[in-house]
Amino acid sequence: MVKMDLNLNIAPEMPARKDFRIGCIGSGFIMRDCHLVAYRDAGFNPVAIASRTYENAKAVAELRSIPNVYRSWEELVQSPEIEILDIAFPPDRQLEVVRLAVKMKHIKGILCQKPLAMNSRDARQIVELCEKAGIKIAVNSNMRYDQSMRALKTILDRGYLGRPVLATIEMRAIPHWQDFLHKYEHLEILNMGIHHIDVFRYLFGDPEKITAVTRSDPRTKFAHIDGISQYTFQYANELMATSLDDVWAWPGEGTEKDIFIKWRVEGLEGMAQGTIGWPVYPERSPSTLEFTTRQAPNEWFRPKWDEVWFPDAFQGTMAQLLRAVETDSEPEIGGRDNLKSMAAVDACYKSIAEGRTVKISEVTNSFE
Repeated sequence: MVKMDLNLNIAPEMPARKDFRIGCIGSGFIMRDCHLVAYRDAGFNPVAIASRTYENAKAVAELRSIPNVYRSWEELVQSPEIEILDIAFPPDRQLEVVRLAVKMKHIKGILCQKPLAMNSRDARQIVELCEKAGIKIAVNSNMRYDQSMRALKTILDRGYLGRPVLATIEMRAIPHWQDFLHKYEHLEILNMGIHHIDVFRYLFGDPEKITAVTRSDPRTKFAHIDGISQYTFQYANELMATSLDDVWAWPGEGTEKDIFIKWRVEGLEGMAQGTIGWPVYPERSPSTLEFTTRQAPNEWFRPKWDEVWFPDAFQGTMAQLLRAVETDSEPEIGGRDNLKSMAAVDACYKSIAEGRTVKISEVTNSFE
């Protein structure tokens, strides 16, 4: 048996300085139960919070021991005590927050929620505003810090699988569509599938072309273009990466549930597969990975860890921004890079609308 290195670099690299003063905008589930829990566990320093509803912000501050509550997000942004801005607002609201934030000399970094905006044009405006102001901007593409995705990236980079041939994600899970999503026509791909779109880019780079199809979700009663979705990335080296996002998943009354997210990557030299633990949240269910490779014939390798995607991965999304601020470097999940994920989302919707495969250059050229 060949000994394989199973140290797969799943933990995020922490900043040397953890006491950057973080101001939090938003008090919903993602902020209350993911960001702030992860920051506490990492030793980060959230000092203030504001939300659309003051009472909600106050309740979260008391729950998570945040010393200062502001009456409005505008007051928080203008407070000199804030160095890092952590935004967990709906995507159609982020641009207005950034417009004010870039005028503040005390703000050094901004972590935006994903999706960065409703479309690539607004996303590009956010990025350019921050770049002009000299403020580091990162996007909370937190699936990049799911432990199985970090491990898979390491396996790919080490060549254990050889050149990738086919990658798949199969999601049979039911997201909670927050109230603010009810006014959007663009639903699943922009707000859930974007995790898979961005992680395909993280693992494999940018595709040449994208094909997407969709149908409405019978459970979702408000108007939407995309409910149950499938989209395929095609690469210059013939790699295909495809995701089926089934938000119907048929847990009908009187039936048994079968809820999961599975992924698989096949290469010329090996194969890896695993699961994402998120569908059973709040139960702590670590994501999984197993792989086999010609470099160690006839063996399966199954590394284990205790960390989970929600909330532990959110340490990584803030850590990479803080490191960028302290080293004056580009964040790992920088706004400029995220424009390519937004372009891929746009390509999906263009493919759906026109019933054809779309070259990624068609959407990137349209707003450059």
